[in-house]
Amino acid sequence: MIARVFLGLQVLLFIPYGLYCLVSPEMLSGAAGVQATTTTGTIELQAMYGGLQVAVGVLCLMGLLRKAYEPVALTTLLFIFAGLAVVRVSLALMHGDFSAYTVFAMSYETLCLLFLGWWLLLRQEEAIPSPS
Repeated sequence: MIARVFLGLQVLLFIPYGLYCLVSPEMLSGAAGVQATTTTGTIELQAMYGGLQVAVGVLCLMGLLRKAYEPVALTTLLFIFAGLAVVRVSLALMHGDFSAYTVFAMSYETLCLLFLGWWLLLRQEEAIPSPS
């Protein structure tokens, strides 16, 4: 039940944010300080902030709707949040950049990473079959 609530929250965050970034990539300039200066740059923002976010949200939706996809969605999120949190926190500390966007993102990513690590650790015996 906890995993389903977590996945549902991710669906509600990733899909709308991704769609918004897809149709309004210029929004990222004010929100995150990221700006495209060429058509290639705009496509990159739309792909990474739009398409990728929506795809992650759809994976979470699949994990929410079909129990068989739940472990895949949660494990994928574990790796995504690990990469984002570790790099964002490290670079924020290194550069001393603690803008509102950076603090919110690294806080959310770190909390999600800790939750997933805790949840998966508790369920380790169920998730990983013992060798026979």
